Amino acid sequence: MSRAEVRGEPVEEPPAEEPPVVAHAVASAVAPGAGPGSVPGPGAARVPSALWSLGLFRSELLITFRRWRTLALLAVLAAVPVLVGIAVKIETSDGSPAGGGGGEGPAFISQVSNNGLFLVFTALAATLPFFLPMAIGVVAGDAIAGESSAGTLRYLLVAPAGRSRLLLTKYATVIAFCLAATLVVAVSALAVGALLFPVGDLITISGTRITYTEGLGRALLIALVVAASLVGVAALGLFVSTLTGSGIAAMATTVGLLITVQILDQIPQLDVLQPYFFSHYWLSFADLMREPVYWDDLVKNLGLQALYAAVFGSAAWARFTTKDITA
Repeated sequence: MSRAEVRGEPVEEPPAEEPPVVAHAVASAVAPGAGPGSVPGPGAARVPSALWSLGLFRSELLITFRRWRTLALLAVLAAVPVLVGIAVKIETSDGSPAGGGGGEGPAFISQVSNNGLFLVFTALAATLPFFLPMAIGVVAGDAIAGESSAGTLRYLLVAPAGRSRLLLTKYATVIAFCLAATLVVAVSALAVGALLFPVGDLITISGTRITYTEGLGRALLIALVVAASLVGVAALGLFVSTLTGSGIAAMATTVGLLITVQILDQIPQLDVLQPYFFSHYWLSFADLMREPVYWDDLVKNLGLQALYAAVFGSAAWARFTTKDITA
C-alpha cells in the first residue's frame, strides 16, 4: 500500500498507454521544435503545417513498407523476373529462340537471349496484367478499411489531419507503392538480364538501333509509365476501402474487380466498352520501344488513368468525409 493510500489521499490512476498510431498522431500535432512533453496550443492543434503533413506522409510510408505483407508482395514481384530469366536461359541453352516473336508486350521475350535489357520489358509485360495490380489492390484496399478493422482509424482522426488530408495521404502512399513495386520489377529484371544474357546496343520494334544508354533511359520511362498505369486501380481500391470496415473484404473486392475487368476486356462482344476499361491500354508502353514513339495509345492510357483517379478519388472523398467513424 502506498503512502497516499495510508493517508487517505486520492490516488490518481496512471493514464492508459496509447496505441502507437495515437502516439504518432498526437506527436505529429505538436508544433515543430516542441519537445516530447510539450502540449500544442489551440492554434497548433487545429492548423496542421506543411511539415506536419510531410511527417504524416513519412509515417504512412514507414508503416506501409515495414509490414510483412508489403515486403512479401515486393519479394514476389522481384522473383518474377528471376523465374522468367532462368526459364529463357534454359530454353535457349541449345540455341533455339525463346518465345514467339511479333515484337509487342510479352513477345519481348524473343529478344531476351540477344540482349538482357529486354528482360526489363518482358518482366513488366508479364507482371502488369495481374501481379502488379494485385499488389496495388491489396495495399489500396487495406488503406482505410485496415485502419478501421484494427480500431485505429478514429485515433488517426484525433490528430488535426482532417479526413480529406488523411485520405490524400493514404492515396499518396499507395501511389508511392505503385512506383516502388514497378521499380522493384525493373531493377530485378535489369540485374538478372545483365547476369544471364549479353547486353549492349539494342534493336527497337521499328528495326532501328539505339545505344545501351538510351535503352536504359527508355526502360526507366517505361517503368514510370507502368507505374502511372496503376493509379486508376489505386483510386478504385481506395474507394472500396472506404465502403467497408474489413480490410480483408476490401482487398478481396478490389482484386475481384480487377480480375473481372480483365476478363471482360477479352470478350469480343464488349469491344464498344473495352476502351473505357482501366486495363485496356496497359500494354501500350511497348510503343515507347518504337522509333519514332507512337503516342496515341500512351496518351489514351494516361488520360484514362487520370479519369479513373478523378472519379473514384472523388467518390472515396465523398464517402469518407460523410462516413460515421466508430472504430
